[in-house]
Amino acid sequence: MSAEQLSYVLVNPYSIRKSRTGGILSRLISRTGLDLVGARMFAPSQELAEAYAAMAITEPDNARHRATQERIRDYILKNFAPDAKGRRARTLLLVFKGPDAVAKVMGAVGHIVNERTSGETIRDTYGDYMADADGRVIYFEPAVLTAPDAASAEKALKLWARYSDSDGGLLENIISYPVGAKVEKTLVLIKPDNFRFPNARPGGVMDVFSRSGLSIIGFKVHRMSVAEAEEFYGPVLAFLQEKFKEPGGKRSRLAIERELGLALDDAMEKKLGELIGPEFGRDNWEAIVEFMSGRRPSDTPKAERNLPGDRKIVAVIYEGVDAVKKIREVLGPTDPSKAPSGTIRKEFGNSIMVNAAHASDSPESAAREMPIVGIQTNNLRPLIEETYGSLN
Repeated sequence: MSAEQLSYVLVNPYSIRKSRTGGILSRLISRTGLDLVGARMFAPSQELAEAYAAMAITEPDNARHRATQERIRDYILKNFAPDAKGRRARTLLLVFKGPDAVAKVMGAVGHIVNERTSGETIRDTYGDYMADADGRVIYFEPAVLTAPDAASAEKALKLWARYSDSDGGLLENIISYPVGAKVEKTLVLIKPDNFRFPNARPGGVMDVFSRSGLSIIGFKVHRMSVAEAEEFYGPVLAFLQEKFKEPGGKRSRLAIERELGLALDDAMEKKLGELIGPEFGRDNWEAIVEFMSGRRPSDTPKAERNLPGDRKIVAVIYEGVDAVKKIREVLGPTDPSKAPSGTIRKEFGNSIMVNAAHASDSPESAAREMPIVGIQTNNLRPLIEETYGSLN
């Protein structure tokens, strides 16, 4: 079996502006079968853009390949670097891991071919390469960028990792809005049920969120610890303990009457609910924590509570006018059976808990939740350092 590799895809600024990120992610995961192990938003500086552009020329002695590589180099300098007014573009770095990752990613991305319209690859579907009657290229948009070989992948990943703090992370003050606009940030979690096996669901969920018209300014692959999941869903515990008092009392009364033959009155049912309901609520809350992190709090030793869990999520930060409301409308209600057609939970949800995605219910909740999943924490650099050692 081939050794595992890292490879990457940069979702170009144009593809991000056109809300094609979800479709691209779907194609990459489902076609390659690789594991999405890292991701980070970038707003590249001139220095980073120039350094990455310089890596485009890998075959200087091959005239045909060199012409294409020079075109890519020029594209990077024009589209990734800040514009004349110093405004930076957004790009998303996705990192994949698995056997023959470089070749598999390249196969899904596709080569730059003139007038290819089959839709087989990402570039067939989302890219453009237009030439005039004399063969001169008049429009060129490759949709995404990736590495043609393992050495190039390593070199590029080390470069982006070196700039991952200065040029990457949660992108503040990148997008311009009208004066007085009610701009908000909101957190979305693409839940573990979307990552049970390599499939198109994570990108499909993102594709529906893109209908909100909001902008992605943060993106992170994360594995929640039990402690993080407890803190994240802490406010839900009291709600569930109160919610299960009435059904807990009814179920307890029926069980006692059936098993012991005792006739209980409504007052006793209420007392049973006060006693049993909170335990039912806690049990359901622990199931949520387990779903998100992989372990129940009551089964997790104290020394292991802060260890990353075995369930993958993707945290995405959306920004825009009335962002919280727009995302919640696209998401749909907690219960998928009650969600309107066209919402994420109607299309991708299975139950109240296994319902595809979470979204903050207010700007205040978003502000509380984002630090819990460490949206500002750079986990890209450690990944690259662990794989390759020094970034030099």
